[in-house]
Amino acid sequence: MNISRRNVLKLASGTAALWATGLNPLRAVEGAGKKIPIGLQLYSVRDVFAKDVPGTLAAIAKTGYQGVEFAGYFGNTAEALRQILDDCKLKCCGTHTAIETLLGDRLKPTVEFNKTLGNSFLIVPSLSGKYMGSAAAIENTAKLLTELAAKVKPEGMHVGYHGHAPDFRKIDGQTAWDRLFSAAGPDVVMQLDVGNCLDGGGDPVAELKRFPGRSLSIHIKEHGGKRGAPIGEGTVKWDEIFQVCETTGGTQWYILEQEAYDASPLDSVKQCIDNMRKMGK
Repeated sequence: MNISRRNVLKLASGTAALWATGLNPLRAVEGAGKKIPIGLQLYSVRDVFAKDVPGTLAAIAKTGYQGVEFAGYFGNTAEALRQILDDCKLKCCGTHTAIETLLGDRLKPTVEFNKTLGNSFLIVPSLSGKYMGSAAAIENTAKLLTELAAKVKPEGMHVGYHGHAPDFRKIDGQTAWDRLFSAAGPDVVMQLDVGNCLDGGGDPVAELKRFPGRSLSIHIKEHGGKRGAPIGEGTVKWDEIFQVCETTGGTQWYILEQEAYDASPLDSVKQCIDNMRKMGK
């Protein structure tokens, strides 16, 4: 492995923090300087996807995305979806799966479904107050996610949590997000959503730095600017986000998500990836 002097200097400041969290800094070093693939969260094209799964995936592949993250399957089997993905030369870079699908007897079929998809990231998309409403609940949730991550690790899979604006509210002097990931084991993936973090008053760059090596996938969502602004046309300082992801973040996938549009859904997500390419990604 060849690492430039520039990358070594970038990584030096984060190495101590990586060791402190129990993570091997070599995981971040291995990713430094590598091109991170770009996926699309399919919620971005939810209406057209529900009507035409094969056609939508083919259109996404044509625009240059390398993977997709599912947020529902619309009655399709894992085998059928995998065949379409293979035909389109797309990878499954994650699934948003409710916490209930990871509990008890439902965990095994969820793992098998995702193995068929070729997916290794089982991301819980949101949690109710039962799990995140108090400091005690968050501590219990951190323990649960840590246990689930250990159960799927032998299958080569990860369990993670995706953030929303309320996760950045303070509970007993600490945000729910920081409390969760401070208590959770290092194998629990921190899927930060940049736009949601900013909506909740959080600082996405600070969060990425606070938990090095935990952002194996990250939601690239714009914030500010006009309604439906594509990635790169709002107020997010993307160069700072990318710099952390590509040094100490451990990021394996950039996953774009667009919830509002100033064009059709497919045209809007095409503009997003075009803008990412203009930024050198």
